[in-house]
Amino acid sequence: MTTDRQIVKTVKGRRAQDGAGVSLVRVLGNETIYDFDPILMLDSFDSTNPEDFSAGFPTHPHRGIEIVTFLAEGSVRHKDNLGHEAVVGDGGAQWLTAGSGAFHSEYMSATDRLLGVQLWLNLPRKDKMCPPAYHSIESHDIQEFPFDGGRLRLICGEYRGHRGYQGKYLPLDYYDIILDPHATLTIDTASEASVMAFMLQGKAVIGGDRVEEKTAVKLGDGDRLTISAADHGAEVLVMISRKLDEPVAWYGPIVMNTMGEIKTAVRELNEGTFLKSKTNYRE
Repeated sequence: MTTDRQIVKTVKGRRAQDGAGVSLVRVLGNETIYDFDPILMLDSFDSTNPEDFSAGFPTHPHRGIEIVTFLAEGSVRHKDNLGHEAVVGDGGAQWLTAGSGAFHSEYMSATDRLLGVQLWLNLPRKDKMCPPAYHSIESHDIQEFPFDGGRLRLICGEYRGHRGYQGKYLPLDYYDIILDPHATLTIDTASEASVMAFMLQGKAVIGGDRVEEKTAVKLGDGDRLTISAADHGAEVLVMISRKLDEPVAWYGPIVMNTMGEIKTAVRELNEGTFLKSKTNYRE
């Protein structure tokens, strides 16, 4: 017998600033570490004023996590110490495995609208110091699956036997779901999976409860998820992964398992020994 997943945690995003003054909606963070495990942070971008985001995110470090950025509208220019330079455009995404340590910068182009999400996916304890890597996911490479009343885009992971890009260390099925007014979609999920959803645009009923725009919800046990759009349609992001159940030590852009590991990372930043893999890199 199949069981519908119900909402067990709801978090409404709030306006914040980060980087060099980028206005964004902060949804998940330090206070939701274990509720949404393994998703650590989720920020949403939504602005029609380039002054809100043009300052971007100058060069900064990361360790112990993977950073996945998806843009429904707009573009961002990425550059990192591994020698990668890429522009992620409308409907595309990028995946940065920080692992043992990476520096990168992100600058948004002045467009009519910037709309998207960046999430931090935790790395398992055994993989915290894995080699850093970068992968760009072009919009035209994202598989799309139409259904009655909408479409599902497979940003990464797997959907009904179809596979997109997947990281090496923790599974992440990441769907961009666009629903017409009153349309409904049911997604099968493994019973042991950790499942969450984020309402990017519009309103919908998820697991039987109404969810407002810019709100994240964690779903409880079950093996399927049902989403129904409200009167004006909706765009919902669904993330399916595996709960780690590991301790988290978080200091700025660095996420490890112990404060001792955090202190080591900070010391290495100060001594210039933080990067284990690098090329010549300038802003």
